Amino acid sequence: MIAPALLARHAKTGLRLLVYVTALALLIGPHRLSMALAGGRFAGVAPMLMHRLFLRLFQVRVRVTGTPPSGGEAALVLANHISWLDIPVLGALRPLSFVAKSEIAGWPVIGVMAKLQRTVFIDRARKRHTAVVNTELSRRLSGGEVVVLFAEGTTGDGNRLLPFRTSLVGAARAALTVGGLERVRLQPLCIAYTGRHGMPLTRKERPEIAWYGDMELAPHLALFLERGPIDAEIVWGEPVTFADGMDRKAATALAEAAVRRSLQAAVTGRAPLADRPATPEPAAGPPILIPAPTA
Repeated sequence: MIAPALLARHAKTGLRLLVYVTALALLIGPHRLSMALAGGRFAGVAPMLMHRLFLRLFQVRVRVTGTPPSGGEAALVLANHISWLDIPVLGALRPLSFVAKSEIAGWPVIGVMAKLQRTVFIDRARKRHTAVVNTELSRRLSGGEVVVLFAEGTTGDGNRLLPFRTSLVGAARAALTVGGLERVRLQPLCIAYTGRHGMPLTRKERPEIAWYGDMELAPHLALFLERGPIDAEIVWGEPVTFADGMDRKAATALAEAAVRRSLQAAVTGRAPLADRPATPEPAAGPPILIPAPTA
């Protein structure tokens, strides 16, 4: 016999899923119509709304600090990657698109959302496909869009950062040579999962939120639904200006170092020694919280 408390929890989860799927079904039509009639001008709005609804329904609170690209400013965002949850967490911030492996296009629900978000899919089995993707990213950047690249190329356990890959950063150079831009903003972005039920996560607990290695997706989703509220922290790092003559490996290394510092600070609760000021800094303004009453 199922305990009443467990039955109530399952019923609540089912209701949340029903609300989310219903909202998705209602938005797909207008979203596709907008893409067809407005040429994708409002393509990022519907996915952003869906991601914000997801965060509210499933109690994921996002704390955002740092300075993101201004409205209308193109940016190639170089971020770390921990879980499938990164997509709604980052997608709720603002209209943007992602670069993802081609297999995701065929996944249920996640694949649909990826296509709605105009994700650029890359076929890793075809070495020449990188050039095709870079050309598309160059076109997006030239159009003033924000594109998120998970620069590690895979997911990690949430406690450490893997080396950033440089191949797709070639899109920044393509935007200079083909897109006609004078410079491109390479934007470091760190995502860290720092708490559950308002309590800090330990180094041992953090990988429970991460989805990496050969983990099956369905059990991980079930664990996410069962364990409850999660706190995530997003840090926009100091941007790297990529201009003519700059080496993409050097630019990527700068972005990687910025994300590494932010991740270390987020998971340990203190800044790296080299970054600690000799004297106290003035208090910063309050962080942005998503979901929030105005989100």
